[in-house]
Amino acid sequence: MTSLEAVSSYLPPAMSVEELREPLGLTDQQVRRFTRLYGLEQICQAPDQSEVELLLAAAGKLEALAGQEDRVRYVVRAKGLRTTAPYPVSPLQQVREALGLRHATVFSVADHGCATGLLALDVAGTLLAADPGALALVLAGDKTFTPFSQWVEDVSIMGEGMTALLVSADGPRDRVLGYQARIIGRDDGVIDLDPEGAREAKRIYQDVMSEVIHEALAAAGIGVGDLDLVLPHNVNRVSWTVAAKNLGISQDRIFLENIAKTGHCFCADPFVNYQSARELGLLRPGGFYLMTSAGLGQSFAAAVLQH
Repeated sequence: MTSLEAVSSYLPPAMSVEELREPLGLTDQQVRRFTRLYGLEQICQAPDQSEVELLLAAAGKLEALAGQEDRVRYVVRAKGLRTTAPYPVSPLQQVREALGLRHATVFSVADHGCATGLLALDVAGTLLAADPGALALVLAGDKTFTPFSQWVEDVSIMGEGMTALLVSADGPRDRVLGYQARIIGRDDGVIDLDPEGAREAKRIYQDVMSEVIHEALAAAGIGVGDLDLVLPHNVNRVSWTVAAKNLGISQDRIFLENIAKTGHCFCADPFVNYQSARELGLLRPGGFYLMTSAGLGQSFAAAVLQH
């Protein structure tokens, strides 16, 4: 059964939304919406660090990796963005070499937007099921190197936090009990939120998110009431206030503390929140928790784990 052996994250220094007003071209109204309504205050930014440096900073905190490099058979790069470096540069190959993972096959997964981190965890578990003595290193998060990737109008502002996960097929804790994903995209594959697309995304968002979560819970054989905690993507506070009502779960069981501290760090968010929740002692041995996320292109994912 897929398990999280260890999780680490790197959160670069943060800038306030007000400081980002001019670089992002935000209006006064947008600044007020992001801060007062959506709960965003600080956004992790690393203008002087490359994608490779950010990924290595996250992996460098993964103490459990030391001495086990030869057991790592797969390095899986979870990308919320399709392209994160100009051809033929391969940040992932550079990371593999720097970490000394000489036996590892490396590849990226994308096209699930900010739900790609949970997809990568599921892919790693599928591969490890055929090689139970091996490990996989999953690297999640993105570098906002284009204007398109820096913020989503009327949704969130993107941060550059990164996470590293060491995954096994048979660990004793943080086991994945159920995973579900769905994409309700356009026929032409376009993910930009033009006015029509934004209206459709808003119309279906809460219903589809709720359906995917309930499907993951059903796969795990538990219900909403069995969850100790929900670790969401840090898109904004409003969306999770509505989701809590739809799911019939108290808002204090949805971990929202990082929204104000990090911004929306693409597909790394649930794992950043996991590490924070562990440090705060919010996960009890044997307890059930949910990771969930959604991304541009109307992608949705949810995974149920047992601590």
